[in-house]
Amino acid sequence: MDWSKSKSIFIVVFLILDVFLYSLYLNRHTEAQLAQGESLSEKTIEARLKEDNITYGMLPTNIEKAAYISGKVVNFEEESPKIENAKDVWIDKNKLVVTLKEPVEIKNIDEATSYNDFLKLNVYEGASYTLWQIDKENKSATFFQTVNTRTLYYILNGLVTVYWNDQNEIVEYEQTLLEDIAAYEEEKVLSTPLTAIQNLYNKGLLLPNSKITKMNLGYTTLVQFTQTQVFVPTWEIQVQTENGEVREYFVNAVQGGVLDLTLDASKVEEVEEAVEEAITDDDENNLEIEKDKSRE
Repeated sequence: MDWSKSKSIFIVVFLILDVFLYSLYLNRHTEAQLAQGESLSEKTIEARLKEDNITYGMLPTNIEKAAYISGKVVNFEEESPKIENAKDVWIDKNKLVVTLKEPVEIKNIDEATSYNDFLKLNVYEGASYTLWQIDKENKSATFFQTVNTRTLYYILNGLVTVYWNDQNEIVEYEQTLLEDIAAYEEEKVLSTPLTAIQNLYNKGLLLPNSKITKMNLGYTTLVQFTQTQVFVPTWEIQVQTENGEVREYFVNAVQGGVLDLTLDASKVEEVEEAVEEAITDDDENNLEIEKDKSRE
């Protein structure tokens, strides 16, 4: 046995082991510092909220991870649903507009449960929508699609809007729907509810003497194309100001940014057109490159 060679091997092995142990120590030390920093940060935001008399109740617990999800926009021209109580059905590819043969009375237009039976009996996949907003002035109510009890916030392709007459009878509704909804990539670590509240506070969106009345985890659009969309986990936070005004905010639960959401279809169309134009330009550029190569 060559002792000098064996000694060299042992030295190399121990050096590798030392490097591994040192890197392990550094990782643990870094994690501890981050955890301590997050704890101090949360204590700081709690103190600031208390100073400004901004209160909140029980925050969501045991929601540490969630996956991005994706879904496909239903084309009603390809799969037109059968609706029993329909007088007239108008289809514009991804949108369904139904005029009812027999108007359906809603006993209490302010009560969310009053709409449940109507949705289940008169709307295709109606049980997968939840009430979001009631507009008495325009005699309408808007419902957002849900996935495993989590709401898809302000998704134009996952909506039901019902309209009623002066007798509080629903006479018409519009519908868009997403299908084949599934997890997109593996689960991501989410920001804590208190961190999401801190993001709002740092942007000056939480006024003194206000109260956080509701906080839920749902989804908002991350990437939107014509037929397929990807959604990111999002914290929904409802706040009641000192004068009684209710405001809603949305915070990206993965990256932490405060989101500006809208049901303005024109903005979505602008994004889709820009994406499609970029894809077209890219295809044209690739075609020109191929032509140049063929000339050579």
